[in-house]
Amino acid sequence: MFSPFGARSASAYQRINVETSMHTIDQHQLVSLLYEGLMSSIATARGALARGDVLTKCNSISKAVRILEEGLLTALDRQAGGEVAANLEAVYDYALRRLIQGNARNDDALLQEVMGLIEPIALGWKEMKNNKEAANEAVHPALAEA
Repeated sequence: MFSPFGARSASAYQRINVETSMHTIDQHQLVSLLYEGLMSSIATARGALARGDVLTKCNSISKAVRILEEGLLTALDRQAGGEVAANLEAVYDYALRRLIQGNARNDDALLQEVMGLIEPIALGWKEMKNNKEAANEAVHPALAEA
């Protein structure tokens, strides 16, 4: 009848793990995870489109749209972020439109375009963290040994 280790149990543990992780990571890591999830979702959608798997394509694009709308757009600090936040908002809005068009038209070029827009931003975001850590290690070498 019901298996104690079924998909529902695994899903519940996965949700708990994600929720616990959300409380232990910093905001920079959270945005990095959003970028990774967005890129992964678009890649999955592209693969599904190539295979003719309409359901997976639609679900993956839907996930990418949610990451943009509910994650990256809402994370923008429009007051403190100034022009950078405004530019990111414009890129995210454009990416949303292109994802929706790509889904409706089954157009891989549009999905690839969005990946091309987001990838440099994601890499820059990751590099910003790496540069900050390198600067901290240069200022506080003892922290690098810990």
